[in-house]
Amino acid sequence: MDLQLTGRVALVTGASKGIGLAVVRTLLDEGARVAAVSRKSGADLDALAGPNLLHVPADLTDPAAPAEAVRRTVETFGGLDVLVNNAGGPPPGATLPRFGFLTPTDDDWRAMFEFNLFAVVRTVRAAIPHLLDADAGAIVNVSSGNGRRPGPMNYDYNAAKAAVNNLTKGLSEEYGPQGVRVNTVSPGPVRTAWWTDEGGAADVLAGATGADRDAILDGGAAEMMNLVTGRLVDPREVADVIALLASPRSASTTGAEVAVDGGFLKEV
Repeated sequence: MDLQLTGRVALVTGASKGIGLAVVRTLLDEGARVAAVSRKSGADLDALAGPNLLHVPADLTDPAAPAEAVRRTVETFGGLDVLVNNAGGPPPGATLPRFGFLTPTDDDWRAMFEFNLFAVVRTVRAAIPHLLDADAGAIVNVSSGNGRRPGPMNYDYNAAKAAVNNLTKGLSEEYGPQGVRVNTVSPGPVRTAWWTDEGGAADVLAGATGADRDAILDGGAAEMMNLVTGRLVDPREVADVIALLASPRSASTTGAEVAVDGGFLKEV
C-alpha cells in the first residue's frame, strides 16, 4: 500500500528510541521528511541520517521548546503536514510503575502532566497554523491503554493519558472541518527502554514479585497484564499504525483511538 507520504513533512517527538525511533524509521521508509525531536540523539537515530532527517535537540518540558521545534522544522523543510506527539512516559528522574495513590507527590504529579500533557498541548498549539496550511494535515497523539484502564498504580500517568484522549477528541471536532485530522494510538506495554533499561519497569516488577527480570520481559509481564498475545508489543507494530493514521489514506478517520496493545484492553 502506498501511504502517500512521499515528500510530506512530519515532526515526531520522543524520537531517539522506542516507539518514536520506529516511527521516524517508518516515515522515512515511506518517503517523508522527518524532524526528530528528542533531548539528545543516539546511535540508532544517527544511523538514519540523511537529507530527509533533521534532529532537533529539545527538552519538551521547557515551555518554549515545542514552538522552537516547530519553527526549526518549518524553517528546514518549508512546512508541516504531520505531527506525532510520541514523547511521554516517566518524566526525567522518575521510574514507573509506582504503586498506590499516596506514593506520587505534588511534584511528581506536576512533572508527569508537564511531560505527558502540557508538552502535547504546547506542540499542538505551535503546529496548528502550519497544519491548517497543509493539504491534508494530521496529528497522531500517542496515549496509553492505561488512559482507559485505571487501577491502583501510576495514578498520575494514567490521569495524564486520559487527558490526552480527551484533548484528541476535542481537537478532532474543532479542526476536522478545517482539514486537520486528529487521532490517538494507545499502546499497551511495549518492549522499549522504559521496560528494558537497568532500574526500569522489568526490574521494578521483578523486585515486587520476586521474579527474574528476564522472565518478566519474556512473558511474565504479559501474563500479569493478561495480554492475549503472550508478549510485549514491538515498537514497529505501533509505528505502522501511526504511519497509517498520518497518511491521507486514512482521510475518513478522525477522533479515533486505536489500541495496539496485545489485547490489554478488554472493555467494549
